[in-house]
Amino acid sequence: MPSLSTLPELPELPESQLPGLHSTLPPYDPQACRDLMRGGSKSFFAASLLLPARVCAPASALYAYCRLADDEIDLGTDPLQALRGLQRRLGDVYAGRPQAIDVDRALASVVHRFAIPRELLDALLEGFLWDTTGREYETLEDVMDYGARVAGTVGAMMALVMGTRSSHALARACELGVAMQLTNIARDVGEDARNGRLYLPQAWLREAGVDPQSWLSNPVFNDAIGRVVKRLLTVADELYTRAEQGIAALPRDCRPAIHAARLVYAEIGRQIERQGLDSVNNRAVVPRQRKLALMARAAGTVLVLPADGRWRPAPLPAISYLVDAAAAARPPAHAAKPSVAPVAVPSRGLDDRVGWVIELFERQRERQLAQQRAVH
Repeated sequence: MPSLSTLPELPELPESQLPGLHSTLPPYDPQACRDLMRGGSKSFFAASLLLPARVCAPASALYAYCRLADDEIDLGTDPLQALRGLQRRLGDVYAGRPQAIDVDRALASVVHRFAIPRELLDALLEGFLWDTTGREYETLEDVMDYGARVAGTVGAMMALVMGTRSSHALARACELGVAMQLTNIARDVGEDARNGRLYLPQAWLREAGVDPQSWLSNPVFNDAIGRVVKRLLTVADELYTRAEQGIAALPRDCRPAIHAARLVYAEIGRQIERQGLDSVNNRAVVPRQRKLALMARAAGTVLVLPADGRWRPAPLPAISYLVDAAAAARPPAHAAKPSVAPVAVPSRGLDDRVGWVIELFERQRERQLAQQRAVH
């Protein structure tokens, strides 16, 4: 499939020629999306700023919507009511008549232009809700289900926006998101526990001789916790390896940034190991010089798919339904041209831009943890 930059400009079309839309999509103010983006969100959304200019406008629209939805569910007084309200608004978005909210109008232009199936956004909202309900994660598969929702969905949506629609590439994009979420979990074991949240598989804890609820009431580091953290990092590393093929399937101008983010995020795991796997008392931070070295490596690496293409592992069970939904969706032959100005991107080289965004990753995770502390 050609990259989006090689496609002709799509004309404005009358309502009768817009498949799947009941009305002409209204314009929106891109400044509203930029304002939300500056305010911060979950770390993986910040990666949009690393991408080529053609991708930044739709990526920022997704970023802004997900930030707004996350805040409405996580910070509101009734998360379930907030979820139902967001689901009603999504219905309007997919009907082609978004409410008079800039973020909703921006989302409508993106989901119709790039054929982003509603299943992805519904799953993302469900994952946000899980964060507020004290949900317990008994097995690794349960943790994967959570990671698929809050991060795998984002990988799939970004792949669609970048112009990649094969099932294989979509599976690897979802798995990269899940790997990053597992890394987050491994890094923030102590902070999450002090906020009453436990994302490590509870079955693994019991196998290591740790009672989950007793430990949650008094989170301390010991060798057993270290073994569980190491086990989770091993799973994340396997997914990072699988993700290499998905990055190679992206348009060439998108590969360096996503590869850099993948390398630096995986390095968080190495830093946890260097700190004795103690993510209860310490929070791993990758030193700036190491980040720069990894960014240089990413910028200089040409990722290509294997010539024989025979190694194509089946998607993780947790993401299979997301991959199926994304792969089945096809953009209409004609789509409404989004009424949106380009997103401002820092005028820096790739290395500086990657470094800036990775620092933003860390600042926004601190913001999320601060919100958790305020609730408890």
